[in-house]
Amino acid sequence: MTTKAATTAPVLGIRALNRATLARQLLLRRAAMSAEAAVAHLVGLQAQNVKPPYYALAARLDGFTPEDLSAPMADRRVARLVTMRSTIHTHTADDCLTLRPLVQAARERELHAFRAGLTGVDLDRLAVLARELVEAEPRTMGQLREALLVEWPDADPQALAVAARCRLPLVQVTPRGLWGRSGQVTLTTAEHWLGRPARPAPAPAPAPEDTVLRYLAAFGPASVKDMQTWAGLTRLRDAFERLRPRLVVFRDPNGTELFDLPDAPRPDPDTPAPPRFLPEFDNLLLSHADRTRLVPPEHKGRTWRKNQAYRVLLVDGFVAGLWKLEDGGLVVEPFGRFTKKQRDEIVAEGGRTLATLHAEAAYDIRFGTVRD
Repeated sequence: MTTKAATTAPVLGIRALNRATLARQLLLRRAAMSAEAAVAHLVGLQAQNVKPPYYALAARLDGFTPEDLSAPMADRRVARLVTMRSTIHTHTADDCLTLRPLVQAARERELHAFRAGLTGVDLDRLAVLARELVEAEPRTMGQLREALLVEWPDADPQALAVAARCRLPLVQVTPRGLWGRSGQVTLTTAEHWLGRPARPAPAPAPAPEDTVLRYLAAFGPASVKDMQTWAGLTRLRDAFERLRPRLVVFRDPNGTELFDLPDAPRPDPDTPAPPRFLPEFDNLLLSHADRTRLVPPEHKGRTWRKNQAYRVLLVDGFVAGLWKLEDGGLVVEPFGRFTKKQRDEIVAEGGRTLATLHAEAAYDIRFGTVRD
């Protein structure tokens, strides 16, 4: 749907969109806020692996230390569970209990792919039984599969476990997720772990308007399709339309309608953007349908291989290479040539990242060959 106002809305160029998004993402300058507040502002951190949320916050927060995230996780003020795009995110306790119901319909649709292995399974009964099992004692997915197979021995074991994960908001209990600690994935319900219900039954599913506003605060200016990409949801147009009187409207260079909060930061396109070392699966790169505001067209597809994402280096606000820790070094793999000033800034930022997260190790910083 395109309104007459949208066709005459001001155009924001790629650099303007880049700087606005970096400002919302706390990547133009590090923010003086707590890790818990940053997790809330960013509406969660992608957390398929344990370390990425720590790297994400090290790039965004002034004075961050790993304990700044581990402590609220150990205290159950933040937790890890499946939400947007059916992926693990680190969320505040409040968001664990409100965002998961928002995306529950998508989790139900996810079950369709496993229906052949769930023939004869009463999914409502499965949810009740799985809840009883994990609330009596946190369990691994393997333990959950074995317990559910007792009830449905002819079902596909993996499908049973997926059904439990889709039907219930299952959090990964600590020590999983704590910096420097190991632990297999062990699950219980968000309500049990956090000590309070998601919402009183039989309350309706939460309206998405509040989440739309929070998404724009963290990722805007953005289109309806952008938010749908971030959330893994469809049919959000109506929520944006209800909010239209409260929002401002722009267009991108292709004419796509972009919504934004009136008072959100939209810095000058020439605002300096320091280098930043981002983890694999950082939401910065996963939360827009059109990623050209961050990924130059010539680098499209270079941050992924099959289902694996690489750690990404931003230079002047845009994806400019990859990085990794190996053989005692932080190795930068550039996509092109850097100036001496850029190399010096990259080395300084790399040193800060290492001092924040790997102070006990002796890493050097070196540049690999330019990736073709």
